[in-house]
Amino acid sequence: MRIIIIGAVAGGTSAAAKARRNSEDAEIVIYEKDSFISYSGCGMPYYIGAHVDRFEDLVPRDADFFKKKYDVDVFTGHEVLDVDPIHKRVQVKNLTSGKLFTDKYDKLIIATGAYAVKPPIKGVDQDHVFTLRSITDMNQILTFLETRKPKTAVIIGTGFIGLELSENFTDRGIQVTMVERLPQVTPGLDGDMADYVQEYLEGHGVQVKINDGVETIGKEDVVLSSEEKVPAELVIVAAGIRPNVSLAKSAGAMLGVTGAIQVNHRMETSLPDIYACGDCIEHFHLVTGKPVWRPLGSTANKTGRIAGDCATGGDIEFRGILGTGIFKIFDLAVAQTGLSEREAKELGYDVSVSHNIKISRAEYLGGKELIIKGIADRNSGRLLGVQIVGEDGVDKRVDVFATAITFGAKAEDLFHLDLAYAPPFSTTKDPVMYTGMIMENDIHRGRGMITAEQLNDLLESGERVNVIDARIQEQYEKDHIGQAVNVPHEKIRCSCEALDPEAVTVTYCNKGVTGNAAQNILLNRGFKKVLNLSGGYKFYTMKKKD
Repeated sequence: MRIIIIGAVAGGTSAAAKARRNSEDAEIVIYEKDSFISYSGCGMPYYIGAHVDRFEDLVPRDADFFKKKYDVDVFTGHEVLDVDPIHKRVQVKNLTSGKLFTDKYDKLIIATGAYAVKPPIKGVDQDHVFTLRSITDMNQILTFLETRKPKTAVIIGTGFIGLELSENFTDRGIQVTMVERLPQVTPGLDGDMADYVQEYLEGHGVQVKINDGVETIGKEDVVLSSEEKVPAELVIVAAGIRPNVSLAKSAGAMLGVTGAIQVNHRMETSLPDIYACGDCIEHFHLVTGKPVWRPLGSTANKTGRIAGDCATGGDIEFRGILGTGIFKIFDLAVAQTGLSEREAKELGYDVSVSHNIKISRAEYLGGKELIIKGIADRNSGRLLGVQIVGEDGVDKRVDVFATAITFGAKAEDLFHLDLAYAPPFSTTKDPVMYTGMIMENDIHRGRGMITAEQLNDLLESGERVNVIDARIQEQYEKDHIGQAVNVPHEKIRCSCEALDPEAVTVTYCNKGVTGNAAQNILLNRGFKKVLNLSGGYKFYTMKKKD
């Protein structure tokens, strides 16, 4: 059996390795049009920022490695131009010699990845404008940095790559401005969490322009839709990527609703004996079962392994994704898994939303604040999604949440998880458990939450509302919600008679814990409807800045 694989980065090389583990008899050939294979694309921003010392750490394997270890023939600088599914052959071009030839296959695996989107901006094709999708792109950017030594850069887009580059350019002494057409950075996050990310970026010297776009790129600046001119000796277009499906489409493979290649659980396309994997394929979401396209290196490796297994007679099946992702900007980690609040509402869920602010581990051993946003289905209690920002312990929490969602956990189940505790690693009740406690109180125990946006709407509605600031007087006097009255937690019991128990009552503190304690007192004393401000005054002030 002869297996041809098109593409040699994450998906393609994973497929080749698994196919060889399954079969010693198969001939396995990979065609890759670039010069580099099996590299860490996610590590490229950090190499640009000089946080990775050796090039070999990014590109640890070459064609010789795959030949010696796996007996796989890798041909770099070879582009597959056409796939003939009827005669089971491909047309290949040697990009060095220009020679065209055909090669026959028994099984074909398409791993053509994705390409960077270049919006139709005037001046986008100048020599100081780059995208970052490959090692070749990275080397071109590095050459430009070393020869032209730019002092200013504009990054168009605020996805993972753009944000990571903002840190690494800043570390090189470059003044960075990020431009985003949408009303928030990190479009995959909900706006309230994205606000925190933007504030953090700006606190580290990165200028951020949201609700704006680049209209023209000049030699030393860009002109925005708002007509503002921004200095830019270097421009990075990080406005997203799209699945590279042209080869599969021309061969007759069906595309999914997302525009990526449609595959089944075995990575089989609609064409016989043709598989696909990596960033070029459509996935399905574990929570909704609906098609999604979430290009992530982890998923590309996973689907590559499945394609290689099934192409050699295996029976591994793809079980779906949650879109679990994480990135770092300066010292801040940002992670998410499952549905966002926005997505859940668009799908018709009646959502319970919580903002949990807790320390990652014992503060006396270096614990840092985590902000965890949880989204659950109010009707079933099922956990739908989580977003986290913080400087410590974000990665392990998002993985716990992803595992819980994968196995259909309800919000209340989080409290019952038996998680490891010692002061250097966690708190006695882990922040994951606290998230479950907060959401269970909201869904099942009548201890409702109200978000900053909902509170603003309530205050503008004209309805009778008690707003209780349960913090100490000094904090209240420093700043507070406009119509709030200050009733410190320890004085609430003796101040109940001055409040209207029939009106909607909102309690708040700095982060939510004392607000919940005040909420419990009022509910236990017969107040009709008492809501605790999710995330406390900390989150409310973030929304107020908007």
